[in-house]
Amino acid sequence: MKRWVVLLAALLFFMVLSGCADTDDDMENTKHHGSETSIETFGSLSEETTEVNVTMYNRDMEKVGTATIRQVHDGTNITLDASNLPPGTHGFHIHEKGVCETPDFESAGGHFNPTNAKHGFEHPKGPHAGDLPNIVVKEDGTVRTEGIADMVTLIKGKKNSLLGNEGTALIIHAEADDYKSQPSGNAGDRIACGVIGE
Repeated sequence: MKRWVVLLAALLFFMVLSGCADTDDDMENTKHHGSETSIETFGSLSEETTEVNVTMYNRDMEKVGTATIRQVHDGTNITLDASNLPPGTHGFHIHEKGVCETPDFESAGGHFNPTNAKHGFEHPKGPHAGDLPNIVVKEDGTVRTEGIADMVTLIKGKKNSLLGNEGTALIIHAEADDYKSQPSGNAGDRIACGVIGE
């Protein structure tokens, strides 16, 4: 009789332990679900944030294209659609001032660099927040490209916001960016410019 009592007590003990384990699993599932909820909330906020259209002009102040910058979870998405450009590979950067004055667009200042980094994806202390991959213009003078700039934002008030007091600008250069030379990748003259948030 005592053996049955001991076995029954042991069985009840294991059932209680099993129930606690299930409760812990439920709690973990709740925590995990909680993080998923916050991600979904972030997603819905992202859909409501700013989209900026940028008109690109050449040195004769003729419109050569448009760029659209959208806030996404991991930074900004930049789409460029342009024409009447010289064929080949060109540097493409975000510059620190939203001013596109001819004849050379030097009014846009240097690359957007709120973290005081070095220029270039291949530099150990780079890149600038405004460094973007080169663009390739086709033989007919057109380019359509899209990419993520994950070091900048359209959220006002942030240090890396493209919509600060002085604004920012998109610049297309005459030559390719070598991704390492200072201060701008040896990309040559500025041949097109567009103010962000104009």
